[in-house]
Amino acid sequence: MSPVRLPICLLLAGLLSASAAGQTVDPSGFGGLHYRLIGPFRAGRSLAGTGVPGNPDKYYFGAVGGGVWMSENDGRTWTPIFDTEHVASIGAIAVAPTDPNTVYVGSGEADMRSDIQQGDGMYRSTDGGKTWSHIGLEDTRQIAKILVSRTDSKTLFVAALGHQFGPNKQRGIFKSTDGGETWQSSLFVDENTGAVDLSMDPNDPNVLVAAVWQTRRPPWEVYPPSTGPASGLFRSTNRGKTWYRIDGVGLPKAVGRIGLSWVLARATASTRGGTRLYAVIDTNTSSGGGVFVSPDAGQTWTKTTGDTRLWGRGWYFGGITADPSNPDTVYVMNTATYRSTDAGKTFVPIKGAPGGDDYHGLWINPTDSKRMILTSDQGTVVSVDGAKTWSSWWNQPTGQFYHATVDNRFPYWVMGSQQDSGAMAVESRSNHETIGMREWRTMSAGGESGTIAADRLHPGTVIDENGTIERLQDGWHKRSDPTAGQKGGPWRKTWTIPVAGSPKDPKEFYASRQVVFRSGDEGNTWQIISPDLTRQTHTTPPNLDAPTAADIDSGAHHAVVFWLAPSPLDSKRLWAGTDDGLIWLTRDNGKTWENVTPSELTPWSTVGIIDASHFSADTAYAAVDRHRLDDNHPYIYRTKDGGKHWDLITHGLPEGEFVNVVREDPVRPGLLYAGTDWGVFVSFDDGADWQPLQLNLPPSSIRDLVFAGDDMAVATHGRALWILDDLSPLRQVQPAHIDGVALYDPAPAVAFIRGAGFDDGTPMPLEEPRCENPPFGAVIDYSLPRDAAKVQLRILDAKGKEVVRYASGDQPSPPDPSRLTIVPVWVRRPQALGVSAGGHRYVWGFSDRTVPGDYTVELTVDGKVVTKKLKVVPDPRSKERR
Repeated sequence: MSPVRLPICLLLAGLLSASAAGQTVDPSGFGGLHYRLIGPFRAGRSLAGTGVPGNPDKYYFGAVGGGVWMSENDGRTWTPIFDTEHVASIGAIAVAPTDPNTVYVGSGEADMRSDIQQGDGMYRSTDGGKTWSHIGLEDTRQIAKILVSRTDSKTLFVAALGHQFGPNKQRGIFKSTDGGETWQSSLFVDENTGAVDLSMDPNDPNVLVAAVWQTRRPPWEVYPPSTGPASGLFRSTNRGKTWYRIDGVGLPKAVGRIGLSWVLARATASTRGGTRLYAVIDTNTSSGGGVFVSPDAGQTWTKTTGDTRLWGRGWYFGGITADPSNPDTVYVMNTATYRSTDAGKTFVPIKGAPGGDDYHGLWINPTDSKRMILTSDQGTVVSVDGAKTWSSWWNQPTGQFYHATVDNRFPYWVMGSQQDSGAMAVESRSNHETIGMREWRTMSAGGESGTIAADRLHPGTVIDENGTIERLQDGWHKRSDPTAGQKGGPWRKTWTIPVAGSPKDPKEFYASRQVVFRSGDEGNTWQIISPDLTRQTHTTPPNLDAPTAADIDSGAHHAVVFWLAPSPLDSKRLWAGTDDGLIWLTRDNGKTWENVTPSELTPWSTVGIIDASHFSADTAYAAVDRHRLDDNHPYIYRTKDGGKHWDLITHGLPEGEFVNVVREDPVRPGLLYAGTDWGVFVSFDDGADWQPLQLNLPPSSIRDLVFAGDDMAVATHGRALWILDDLSPLRQVQPAHIDGVALYDPAPAVAFIRGAGFDDGTPMPLEEPRCENPPFGAVIDYSLPRDAAKVQLRILDAKGKEVVRYASGDQPSPPDPSRLTIVPVWVRRPQALGVSAGGHRYVWGFSDRTVPGDYTVELTVDGKVVTKKLKVVPDPRSKERR
């Protein structure tokens, strides 16, 4: 075995140099900006969960797109502890049995679904999750299991599935004896086959059994991934030095994904103790799979049950856990969680709701089997009473959203479809102290993966890609399917397809399958306005292995129109992009179409989002995603001549981060935003250079960026919905470092009307999910070229009379708990004016006496005075009749 170690320092240096090369604006100039989480706290998918030896109330879980979280109160509340790292997708977590402060994390989920998210290797913490070190295996991408030695916290094994869309060599089983400083390839089958589970003999740490899986996904939408003949079980009797394939008696001849759980067996009057190795086996067919048990480390097997509830859709599940204190009790995770108390012969569901919660992993405390942590598509829950009751998954903001839209109500609402949970609407600001459960509304339109458009003529009404029209105020809805009664089917559909409202005509909407549909009457009726816009010839992508290529139905098309972008300037102009790599433009509302695809786009390059310019009808931007071709490079294209020529504009974007979305700022020409599968970037020069705009946003897959007035809403695929309030600094900052004080033109401030019974008299408890409201007042942004000795801010009314004055020397004293009648956290401390070099944001907090009108902001920095005009406008709701 030879050590395997990728050059982390070189990788990070490349990422940093790429970012620095594209940094054309000093980011300190907009350092006062920050993203604001608005929820919902309705959890997203999780696979990895574990408790902590010796600390029964402490648990960790890893979200497949939302990082690592910790609870020290049995899941009552969760705290993110991984946000300083680059990656968001977590596939495995393990705590060292001999040192509870040593925690290992494997990044990249190993569930082979179509929207699977990638990782970048292994991480280690030696202080209980306070700090982390990146410890290699960067190219594994998907890590399924971590096993830490029962006697040495630095010895561990890792099961890595490898690239999900192509071949690679860094997959299989890896071993480290120095805490991940170096790695040895322990089991490598081939470049198409990775490891999906691993278990250690509880009696003999020399003996290991690994489940390997040959699997891949094509770039188009199919439900199950492929399964190849290399899948199966391997056994080692010398701590991973050598392995041999298990062709045990009683196993199915052809297998797919396999889950494993090994437990000590109790001695009885007629049997010796020994061990039991349980397995849940998928055969990738409709028969043959089930739960199996081996008494001899995998040499012989007995099928205990073929109940399809336990192994159906086995490519997606595979979780099995035996109770470490009772070998006859075994749990299997599928659409529900099932328990057997007769050694796997019969099972009953113990947790699972209508619709299918989809469970994946269960960890049981080895010294108290009543304590357990369970992961699922709905999030992570904890039980302290043997699965009788569970904690909530409505306390984890890890939802995976595909897109976002905003409506024109005040306050505006942000809406999107959340994977596995359905669509959600979130109010951007509440009439309470914080945004919480009262502001999170479930929706029918959009489902779990669709797109949603707002009806601007009827605020609060939305439409989705299937023609579902819903009025959010009272839940009324109807469906006008764009394909109903149309000629030309069968209609193709993928997991996410678009609906788009015309920026020019509020009655006009567009939807797609392989063709484009148009409605001119607010979605009530639809007409086909295009031919099939996808490629008409079949090609097999070079990244597919033989089993995956054999799954292709040669007589069927797969591609769809994946995005639609109506022009904000020309009501007859519409851009369309397909998921097989084509871009089209119509200038006459669908009568004729022109193929304007960049020449370098190969088949199955996904045209993810096209953004039509707000300033030139011939200008458009396209985010192209090729990660399903095993190509993670970023691709953003720009045309300024209606698609005749395209420029690749990616300078400054990290090489390994594919792009999901690009958006043009609707106010400042040349200001662009991009969301990659790891974060947000900004360009101030029309895409010639990019730099990070991550600020306080945790690492996550950015799926959409949309504008609501002066704000930008962010849809993440793993950390719910966020808002970047008031983009004024970005719209005004200049590309060179400003050698002087910059006071930015403030956006109009709304005199927001709060109810007389603000927060209903009693605020929500601190333990309940809560998100930050936007400032109640006027936002004032300024930037200092150097540290200042004194900063003063005055607000003057239209007559020049001082309304309020703030000074940097006004340092508020902390509250004295000995004199308080409430917990100090509820005491609002006045904000201090920033004096350090860089950007600052200050809020002039409104009172009930603040009236709409014209004001002047006067900023004095070490004697230099700068002024700007400020307009305070009435709450739009004040015009509504009671």
